[in-house]
Amino acid sequence: MAKTIVVKQIGSPIRRPAKQRETLVGLGLNKMHKTRELEDTPSVRGMVNSIPHLVEIVEERG
Repeated sequence: MAKTIVVKQIGSPIRRPAKQRETLVGLGLNKMHKTRELEDTPSVRGMVNSIPHLVEIVEERG
């Protein structure tokens, strides 16, 4: 089974740069407190690390 992480949106994209909003959409997040289970790859980790004030890693599985 592949490793996955559960990512939760904790910040609002309102009044944020367009690049940060696009990163949230790329992760599949668009509403506050929404969670998403994603494959644990370097690209996903990079996206999460680029917006640490908007998302948090809730759980790591696998």
